[in-house]
Amino acid sequence: MAEGNRNKCDRQRCCIPREMEENWFRRFQYDPDRDKEGDVRNILLIIATLIAAVTFQGGVNPPGGIWQDNDDGHSAGRAIYASHQIAFYVFLLSNTFALSTSLLVIVCLTYRFPLHIEIWVATASMMVTYASAIFAVTPHESVRFRYVLIAGALPVICRCIFQMYGKLKNKLSLNA
Repeated sequence: MAEGNRNKCDRQRCCIPREMEENWFRRFQYDPDRDKEGDVRNILLIIATLIAAVTFQGGVNPPGGIWQDNDDGHSAGRAIYASHQIAFYVFLLSNTFALSTSLLVIVCLTYRFPLHIEIWVATASMMVTYASAIFAVTPHESVRFRYVLIAGALPVICRCIFQMYGKLKNKLSLNA
């Protein structure tokens, strides 16, 4: 009995309603009846922008920093982390994929907004800046750049395929 009272008091002190305490995961999921489209778009834009900022920073300033000198067989201005070739390669591919996916989300969610052409230009410029930065700090022998380019293009390619599939599916259902 004392244990039950203690749990009740703890719950009251932290102000979490019992139904929310038990179903918090379900409570915060997207609900089209409760959530407005504009609010959802804004939240997605915030999340995509945070991901883009973090991944861009990770590519421009790789983990471990860059070599400051030309001693011990490394070159100044190259990523220290690149000495661990497989780990750096995985980081670079994953980071590039995350950045290009988040930029795609930003472009898609701002389509037909005022200044959306300027957003596209800024996004493309950001991707070029990212690419030039990773090419500058990555030793040429450690990464096959075609895979990095594929990782950058893959989200756009997948989105195009999904769009074409949806249009084809709708066209076939109208003809049936």
